[in-house]
Amino acid sequence: MNLTVNGKPSTVDGKESVNVTELLVELKVPQAEYVTVELNGEVLEREAFDATVVREGDAVEFLYFMGGGNSTFPKGAK
Repeated sequence: MNLTVNGKPSTVDGKESVNVTELLVELKVPQAEYVTVELNGEVLEREAFDATVVREGDAVEFLYFMGGGNSTFPKGAK
């Protein structure tokens, strides 16, 4: 199955379709418990991963939202 993953061509061998949970395992996505998944432009709820099927030609984005840092900027920074 050919997909676009994070903007790059990717292949899942021997599969015609997988659910999102299986795709995370198949592609060995790091820190899968923290990833947000966007499928064909739609952000998925984690509860929907098992029921959402990824098919040939789909576009998948794996997103990580990070917090922290300093809330103030140095003088002159924008």
